[in-house]
Amino acid sequence: MATILFIIAKQDFRDEEYFVPKQILEQAGHEIKTASNDKAGETAIGFLGGEAKIDITLEDVHVDDYDAVIFVGGAGALKHLNNESSYRICRETVEQNKLLASICISPIILAKAGVLRGKKATVWNSLLEQQPVKLLQENGAIYIHQDVVQYGNIITANGPEAAREFGEKILEFFKKQKI
Repeated sequence: MATILFIIAKQDFRDEEYFVPKQILEQAGHEIKTASNDKAGETAIGFLGGEAKIDITLEDVHVDDYDAVIFVGGAGALKHLNNESSYRICRETVEQNKLLASICISPIILAKAGVLRGKKATVWNSLLEQQPVKLLQENGAIYIHQDVVQYGNIITANGPEAAREFGEKILEFFKKQKI
């Protein structure tokens, strides 16, 4: 079974985007670890009040230890995770040919890390808020208006409504890889 690292903001991660895929993957027997911008042992608090124990801080993440890395969105994602530690994790995950997944606003982090250049991806946006799409495109991504987009070893999703499909797509990836 796979060891999967979820990366969430210490404050205001999007609950559904963490808890729904996590449950799908745990029920299939995969091991889940959680990283954040705060220290191990602390508790991250979701936008809707959900609590998640932090196993490891971003700076201490060694991509070698995981089969996949998943960035969760929410209001806190760009505030707390849009940084060099996250960019390093993104680049190392892609360099090691491991699964890199991202949901909601967090595909912007992947784009800024340079790992979406020339690749199809989606991101949260609305009729009134198109800046996330522009940021993806400015960083070389090919924006696709779909709930979930897979391009090789990269899976992106556009928000909480896509959380179940996102988790199932990640599970499907592992089944195809026989992990």
